[in-house]
Amino acid sequence: MICYKDLHMTDLDIQSKIEKLREEIRNHNFLYYTKSNPIISDEKYDGLLRELKELESRYPLLMSADSPTQKVGAAPVKGFITVEHAAAMLSLDSALAEVEIREFDKRVKRLLGDGDIEYVAEPKLDGLSVEIVYENGRFVRGSTRGDGYRGEDVTQNLKTIKSLPLLLQKIDGIPQFLAVRGEVMMSITGFDRLNKNLAQNGQAMFANPRNAASGSIRQLDSKITASRPLDIFFYDILFQQGGRQFSGHWEILKTLPQWGLKVNPNIKKCDHIEDAIDFHKNMADERDRLDYEIDGVVIKLNDLVARRQLGTKSRSPRWAIAYKFEPRREKTKLEDIVIQVGRTGALTPVALLRPVDVGGVTISRASLHNMDYICKLGVKIGDKVRVERAGDVIPAVTRVYKKERTGDEKDFSLPDKCPVCNSVVIKTGAYHLCSGGISCPAQLKESIKHYASKNAMDIDGLGTKLVDRLVDEGLIGSVVDLYKLKPEQLKSLEGFAEKSSQKLVSAIEKSKNRPFNRFIYALGIKNVGRHLAEVLAANFSSIDALLKETSKDKLMQINEVGPEVAQCILDFFANDRNLELINKLIAQGVVPEKEDVAIENILAGKRFVFTGTLTKLTRMQAQDAVKKLGGRVASAVSAATDYVVFGDNPGSKLAKAGKLGVSTISEDEFLNLIRWIKGSDITDIRYTLKTIIY
Repeated sequence: MICYKDLHMTDLDIQSKIEKLREEIRNHNFLYYTKSNPIISDEKYDGLLRELKELESRYPLLMSADSPTQKVGAAPVKGFITVEHAAAMLSLDSALAEVEIREFDKRVKRLLGDGDIEYVAEPKLDGLSVEIVYENGRFVRGSTRGDGYRGEDVTQNLKTIKSLPLLLQKIDGIPQFLAVRGEVMMSITGFDRLNKNLAQNGQAMFANPRNAASGSIRQLDSKITASRPLDIFFYDILFQQGGRQFSGHWEILKTLPQWGLKVNPNIKKCDHIEDAIDFHKNMADERDRLDYEIDGVVIKLNDLVARRQLGTKSRSPRWAIAYKFEPRREKTKLEDIVIQVGRTGALTPVALLRPVDVGGVTISRASLHNMDYICKLGVKIGDKVRVERAGDVIPAVTRVYKKERTGDEKDFSLPDKCPVCNSVVIKTGAYHLCSGGISCPAQLKESIKHYASKNAMDIDGLGTKLVDRLVDEGLIGSVVDLYKLKPEQLKSLEGFAEKSSQKLVSAIEKSKNRPFNRFIYALGIKNVGRHLAEVLAANFSSIDALLKETSKDKLMQINEVGPEVAQCILDFFANDRNLELINKLIAQGVVPEKEDVAIENILAGKRFVFTGTLTKLTRMQAQDAVKKLGGRVASAVSAATDYVVFGDNPGSKLAKAGKLGVSTISEDEFLNLIRWIKGSDITDIRYTLKTIIY
């Protein structure tokens, strides 16, 4: 804020000039990006922006965070912090067939009553979903979707997007607090131009516009983001306080542009489901003429009150559905099949294809999964095949044109020996496994990459290519060797200097004290992902306890651990090589930290199930609070359940609880139950829980 009494008269004149320039440029941005109706030439616009930059440069005290000049990017940041969303950013159930859309309509009518339902249909944009927050009309924060409840704070990068207003238009009805959901996009034209520039500079190119948009918005240097051709469309209000109140989604979509928030022009209010289905057909025909990627149509109930009646499931609303397009597909030749050996030793056949453009992406490889899939498909080397991009992303071979065979095609079979280490291949179910273990370089590399990954031991700077180099150069032969690396060894590698060598060694050293659940996940136990690693860490006090106290009976008593997972855990710890690896890691100083899961064991031994929509806490916050206070969370109601916590529009779990005589409590009663600071009101409890959980 400028203190006017400290300015000379000439400074006041300049302040006025700067404010007028900013207002004029903001208005032109609104007309160009939101209204698509520019009234001045690009040259004149550039002149106005140049004049403003010069004035702000000469008078830095008059700089403002919401100035249009701030879209050029700021100084690089060290990393992104995690922030909580104002409201949950849910995902959508999806459908590929028209019959599924009619079933969706029937479900809605069954819950709301007969009669035509009004829907709103919009293109399903293929970009990066973000939350944008305005306070008193001023952009204050933006974050990626993340897990739906928390995301990365990418405010500085979002500021650089020209179509995102830093100040909303000054009209009545703007909420004091407004959180809107948008999609960061990159046009196909912009994507092609970016990839051409990257190729000319010898840099890696992006696979598709969505990856380019996502990668650009996650740059630590926002000047790089500012140089990328990013755009944004807004399509929903997540949360608001004050301001204009809405009764329908269509009303929201028509109001957002008045505030300066760009909405996709291809939207339609539908009187009934048939209109929405017709809209999908039209957009499927239109998609290849658009300059941005869409992969379907989103159909949403228009009536906001009816939406609240329908409520949500755990991760998706009952009032919306994504009607996806048929996958893009092309015909090409399968020229060869090669074997890829993964972390677990699984041999995966990969089709090498004659490069073919599928929806703007050149496809030259596709997984064939296993021999069962090859036999079911009946594919041979040399066949003409159909290639699709599942979800417009993952390439897949889905059909063989057997009538076009010439007789030169060759059968394929998996080898008896591992193509990497020559160890015997063992068949287990549908999979063929290399028996070499970590003596197999391919398995070794993948196991080290997994161990160092972000969700495991999170060793910053130890990426895929570097792991390959370290193994190939003979510097590491297991994850244990990571902790023996010295800076002078790394300096012998091309591209490594003293500073970068020391930085990597420090990052490896730092990983010695990761949480216990991350260490369990890092070990790579079959069928034990991140969540089950957390479950095991919550039930065993240390790695020593996990090694010595593990039995099938004890594992089967743990909620969410079934017989197959229990056997995988037992097999892993029965393997002498795995035990030797763990002991060597401990000898190197790797000491997994046991997190204090229960801050106060007031819920010890209690089992909770949640149903319906919570309004004061998110579902994840409530579940984490139970765990932090010593309780357990289950997904299904049984006689062993102690409490069913219900929110708005509870499902069948509430009725089942009544039949079984299980205690049912409201969200407010749940908050009272877990209140552990005497005299706290609900706001204090929520704040306290956020402090505990995050």
